[in-house]
Amino acid sequence: MVNLDKIFDKAIKKSIFKNKQVLQIDYAPENILHREQQIKQVAGVLACSLRLEKPSNLFIYGKTGTGKTLITKYVVNQLLKKSRELKIPLNIVYVNCKLKKVSDTEYRILTEILEQLGQKVPFTGLPTHTLYRKFIDILEEKKNLTIILFDEIDQAVKKITDEFLYNFTRLNNELTKSQISLVGISNDLSFQDSLDPRVKSSLSEEEIVFPPYNAFQLQDILKQRAKLAFRKGVLEDGVLEKIAALAAKEHGDARRAIDLLRISAELVERDGKSKLTLDYVDKAIEKIEREKILDLVETQPRHHQIVLLGIINLKEKNKKEKIYTGDIYNKYLELTSSLKLEPLTQRRVSDIIAELDMLGLINASVISKGRYGRTREINLNLPLSLISKIKQTILNTI
Repeated sequence: MVNLDKIFDKAIKKSIFKNKQVLQIDYAPENILHREQQIKQVAGVLACSLRLEKPSNLFIYGKTGTGKTLITKYVVNQLLKKSRELKIPLNIVYVNCKLKKVSDTEYRILTEILEQLGQKVPFTGLPTHTLYRKFIDILEEKKNLTIILFDEIDQAVKKITDEFLYNFTRLNNELTKSQISLVGISNDLSFQDSLDPRVKSSLSEEEIVFPPYNAFQLQDILKQRAKLAFRKGVLEDGVLEKIAALAAKEHGDARRAIDLLRISAELVERDGKSKLTLDYVDKAIEKIEREKILDLVETQPRHHQIVLLGIINLKEKNKKEKIYTGDIYNKYLELTSSLKLEPLTQRRVSDIIAELDMLGLINASVISKGRYGRTREINLNLPLSLISKIKQTILNTI
């Protein structure tokens, strides 16, 4: 029998952390480094709301970990604080479009917005236009201005099309006492290229692009967090510099840098050590890469997941046999039928296979079959230790 008391006692008595919270994703530092210009830009667009004037709709772009959400939340929180001091009726609504329970459908997005405005809505059952009517009625009770933040807005558009955005941009035409302004945050710099021209013309009035952090900026950010997070003498020389350099290569991702620092330290604690050395950074990188694959699979569109599941099932059944595009399409048809889903065409599935190849989840090699034409031989590019977790992830999301 394992004596868990020893593990628990060690965790309590020998923690290398002073305040682990500062390394969590939701921590907002009092002093935000290297984003002064972006703070001023976002505040400049939204400041007119303090005169109850509708700000321009704003789109904020940048790679993951460039501070988009952190800065936007900081500015709107300060804006809300100021509006309360001045007794200005300003509403701020934040919608995280990456959460499936929030942004799977237009209905759920409206439910989230209404609940933040104090209106209880049944989880399902009402027509969508009824929810829009409720939303308008709430806003029209008294003169006010509402700013809606759609974080990772591209994720919602992928799931439910951009029609809901168009509906929101048209709501101001029905309002007499109130106004709505939209702020969209996206990691996808080409996101607007896929939007319907009607949506694009009415939505993108102002744009701000967040550049990636460089290695020196990331070092500053890590030093700021490490000083608050760890007890004295925990970090070996060169740890922060190594993490900053690695994250700078990954598009200047501050979130990755902070996660890497935290996970490295957690591995140190689990081994009962008191020093975060360079080799623990390497161990943390391996752990993050495994989790990154699971996250990548989880965020794929439904039919991409079904195709990948089909490939896994075929490989598990015929480990030594080669599988080709046609085999995968037949398996895909079988899976969509069991899920009662309308299947995509073979050409579209072929495109999905190419996309999975580009993501690094599979290897698709073009094979010539002489007078029978060409096809692709498919192999998985996934760690064997993750296969069961990946299957479970797909089954949980489709």
